[in-house]
Amino acid sequence: MFINKTNEGLNNACGKNIARLRMNLKISQRALAEMMQLVGIDIDKNAIQRIECGKRYVTDIEIVAFAKIFKVSFDELLL
Repeated sequence: MFINKTNEGLNNACGKNIARLRMNLKISQRALAEMMQLVGIDIDKNAIQRIECGKRYVTDIEIVAFAKIFKVSFDELLL
């Protein structure tokens, strides 16, 4: 049977890294959501919060946008 969760039971593998990168930039979840909207991803502060705590899946398009905003590789987001 296929399992859609990480070993820790999270719905994504990048949420913790997104939270870390966001905090390194000293920006709020709301500010990150606004930055995502500027690159064409319709997302709000609550979705960012759910991504960071692993409750929401992240699409491939969103991962591309996060990597662009944080100026990191996909590997840094996913590993």
